[in-house]
Amino acid sequence: MSKVRVGIICGGKSSEHEISCVSANGILGAIDRNKFEPVLIGITKSGKWLLLPADTSFIIQNGALPVVPESGVEISVTSRGLFSGGKNLAIDVAFPILHGPYGEDGTIQGLFEMIGQSYVGSGVLASAVSMDKSYAKPIFASAGLSVAAGTVVTSSKFELPSNLKYPLFVKPARSGSSRGTTKVKTPTELTAAVEHALTFDTKVIIEQAIIGKEIECAVLQADGKTSASPVGEIVISDKYEFYDFQAKYLDNSMQLVSPADLPAGIEEKIQKAALLAFSAAGCEGLARIDFFYSTDDQVVINEINTMPGFTPTSVYPKLIEKIGISYQQLITKLIETAQNRTLNVAR
Repeated sequence: MSKVRVGIICGGKSSEHEISCVSANGILGAIDRNKFEPVLIGITKSGKWLLLPADTSFIIQNGALPVVPESGVEISVTSRGLFSGGKNLAIDVAFPILHGPYGEDGTIQGLFEMIGQSYVGSGVLASAVSMDKSYAKPIFASAGLSVAAGTVVTSSKFELPSNLKYPLFVKPARSGSSRGTTKVKTPTELTAAVEHALTFDTKVIIEQAIIGKEIECAVLQADGKTSASPVGEIVISDKYEFYDFQAKYLDNSMQLVSPADLPAGIEEKIQKAALLAFSAAGCEGLARIDFFYSTDDQVVINEINTMPGFTPTSVYPKLIEKIGISYQQLITKLIETAQNRTLNVAR
């Protein structure tokens, strides 16, 4: 039987380009080559699609993050599929391991729908609403989930609603990996934080900081069912105010604690909330859903990541491992789920 050709697409035009490359490296190293033939496709920071050598290594070296080179063998995307050098790459399933804008926000999903290409993960609408926190929060709230109080601003001239009290979080509505996010403790810091976030996005959320534990739950849709993992608590070193980009990726200061130290019944409550959020946003395949468990005993949803960090040590695969599914098995299940789902742009 011929192997399924899987186009692993990484890089991209977002500020999370490098993390996407690291995730792709993990998949390349672990994918079951008895079943699948990986084809590595890199999207450069300027947006070129390139066919990359199969032995490309995207690793973090001496603190330097990997990037897709700006020159190489170009790929054209056509209604008949992906071509390079006049030859159809014959991709059976695309695995767009792209984080952030142009990859996790419904744009590449729309492209795949238009050319009839099967792909891993959520469809256009679920990807778009999950990426934009200002749209996701009302969806979560209407499904009965608790969300942090907040407001959306589009310039540094705004009036802070009286219900918001310091400390606050200021973050781009559609960025990931905590890029552009600032914790603000006093009114004097607020304008600069909004201006910083506006360099990442035209829309910024100012949100009440929730004091408590940061809890994450992985959801996997495979074999005809949707499952929530045991939850994990993100514990960071005291030198960080919050779980920012540096803490996430560059200096191993984050620890995933699972089982999380939670009162009886709270883990189950978070798992149910994760499945509810996944369904309310219309997600498919996979998602990592982030919550706060506040000091006053509230479970508050923070956000959904429809294409979470995917290195072997990332939170998502680590939590899925706890339901007895290895990193390699997870990759296989996601590809098989993608093969079985119907393309439907309205989903």
